[in-house]
Amino acid sequence: MGWLIFLGLIAVVVFWAIGAYNRLVDLRNRFRNAFAQIDVQLKRRYDLIPNLVETAKGYMKHERETLEAVIKARNTAVTANAAAAANPGNPAAMQGLMSAEGALTGALSKLFALAEAYPDLKANQNMMQLSEELTSTENKIAFSRQSFNDSVMTYNTATQQFPSNVLAGMFGFTAAELLQATESADERQAVRVQF
Repeated sequence: MGWLIFLGLIAVVVFWAIGAYNRLVDLRNRFRNAFAQIDVQLKRRYDLIPNLVETAKGYMKHERETLEAVIKARNTAVTANAAAAANPGNPAAMQGLMSAEGALTGALSKLFALAEAYPDLKANQNMMQLSEELTSTENKIAFSRQSFNDSVMTYNTATQQFPSNVLAGMFGFTAAELLQATESADERQAVRVQF
C-alpha cells in the first residue's frame, strides 16, 4: 500500500512538472508572437520613412542634415529591430531597440518641427498622406508594444513564482525584457511658453 501512495505522489509531481513546463513554453511563445506583431509595424514604419524624407527633400533643400539624420536613425533602428526580432525578450537586444527607436523618434520629431516652417510642404498631399500613415502606424506600434509587455509580464511572473521558478531555472527560461517607449532628450525638456 505504501508503494502505491509513493508512486501516486511521483505521478502527481511528474504531471505537475509536465504541465508547468508546457505552460512556460506557451507563455514564451506568446511573448515572441507578440513581438512579431511589433516587428510587422516597425517594418511598416521603416518603409514609410524614406518616402517621407524623399517628399520633404524637394522642399527642405537647406535642411540636409536633418534629412540625413532621419535616414541614419532609421537604418540604426532597422538593425536594432533585426537583433531584437532574432531573440525577443533578450535584455541587450531590447535595450538596443529602445535606444534606436528613441533616436528615430527624436529625428522624426525634428523633421516634423522643421516641416512646419515650409507651408508648401505642409500642404503637399503626399506629405500629408505619409504623415497620417506614420501616425496610424505609431498608434499600432504602441498597441502592439502594450500587448508584448503584457505577455512578457505574464511570462516573467510564471518564471519567478514558486514552484515553477525551479523548472524555469532547470530548463533555461530566463526573464524577458519589456519594450518601453523611449523619449528623445528634446521630448523630455519642458515646453517654454512666452506671452
